[in-house]
Amino acid sequence: MSEPLSPCELLARLDELGIASSTIEHAPAFTVHDGEEVMGHLPGVHIKNLFLCDAKKAMWLVTVPWNRQVDLKKLPGLIGAARLSFGSAERLKRVLGVEPGSVTPFAAINDTTHQVQVILDAWMMAQEVINAHPLVNCMTTSLKSADLMKFFAATGHQPRLVNLGGTP
Repeated sequence: MSEPLSPCELLARLDELGIASSTIEHAPAFTVHDGEEVMGHLPGVHIKNLFLCDAKKAMWLVTVPWNRQVDLKKLPGLIGAARLSFGSAERLKRVLGVEPGSVTPFAAINDTTHQVQVILDAWMMAQEVINAHPLVNCMTTSLKSADLMKFFAATGHQPRLVNLGGTP
């Protein structure tokens, strides 16, 4: 993998793609609770991201609304994976170029060899605005869900929209 992009480089890439976004800086948010305190006021869907590996060594980035419970025992059947577990911090850094606590759909830009399958919650993607960390957990970027799909297309990733539960 080449050197991971910085948040500034990511935001410049969004601009190059014609993707309108707005970004705020805030205290680091390592948990959903932290996020509620520092960015919960932003309109749109707030997300959490799970970097997972299955028993066959396939890697998955699963993005859901931050208040959605994800059952790791049922998830493999929904996404076509073998038994899932959380990916190591070392693998996360090596493949997606981010630290634990900063996992984000934007990290797909660092996965230049397309090793990670991106799974997006279908309800979440039907909402107008998504809020995600721009590669670090001390900033939040808001953009339209359609523009997030445009971003993925530019990275060469083809996310799958999966119904991972009803309305959160």
